[in-house]
Amino acid sequence: MPMNTSALQRFFQQEDLNFLVTNRIPRIAVTRAMGWFSQIRSPLLARLSIAVWQVFTELDLSDAKKHRFESLHDCFTRELLAGARPVDGDPGVLTSPCDAIVGELGRIEQGRLYQAKGMPYAMRELFGPAQELQPFEGGQFLTLRLTSAMYHRFHAPDAARLEHVSYLSGDCWNVNPIALKRVERLFCRNERAVLRMRLADGTPLAIVPVAAVLVASIRLHALDVEQHLRQKSERSGAHEWPCEASYERGQEMGWFQHGSTLIVFVPPGFEPAVHTGQRLRMGQALMRRV
Repeated sequence: MPMNTSALQRFFQQEDLNFLVTNRIPRIAVTRAMGWFSQIRSPLLARLSIAVWQVFTELDLSDAKKHRFESLHDCFTRELLAGARPVDGDPGVLTSPCDAIVGELGRIEQGRLYQAKGMPYAMRELFGPAQELQPFEGGQFLTLRLTSAMYHRFHAPDAARLEHVSYLSGDCWNVNPIALKRVERLFCRNERAVLRMRLADGTPLAIVPVAAVLVASIRLHALDVEQHLRQKSERSGAHEWPCEASYERGQEMGWFQHGSTLIVFVPPGFEPAVHTGQRLRMGQALMRRV
């Protein structure tokens, strides 16, 4: 008897097997190959790839702006129908920048935070050597995990100005809970960007998009990161770019090429309006002013 979809999903969700399949592979090579494959423009190939994708995930395209995709990448980075993600208008909250499952959250103490229970990492290592961390000491961090089937674009959590972008090259470990329990300092190892922002009242805010296996690519509307990197003779290390871009609450800032993670940092004066394990949609309340 053939294995049904739910049985296949349970099979690949076994922790040891999942970790082996998604991490004990040539991660960077496989990610580059996936990037190439996803860009092939063929509606037929896109339909077949999406059908396979739906076997392993809960992919729902009912709220997509279009349903005929030229490539797999076209589906990954799909836009949504107008009004598909209502944005909370309460001025006392920051809204979720993306669809996500809430991971670890808590207070930032002595620059330390957690990727999973008993797995700390340093904010300094995540942000890179040129970043000022003091504004966030005693504040809150919150990890948002995007699965591969989710909407992959991210948006401003409030009216804000993007002032600086740091881009740190790195690996592309899987960022699912299984890997987060096994790989120390995982977010600090992976390719990532640090978006330093300021709300309309001057409050600092930081959002860190972290890439992962199959998705070592982050796009920003305000800055052509790939073009800037090509202008550098060395891609390794941290790259710093001043930026000046203003956003309204809920306005799109960029997207992942697949699913991954956003980590949000706020200074003292906020508390989470969500809990670990909660499923969120972009625009729902995320943090509340105390």
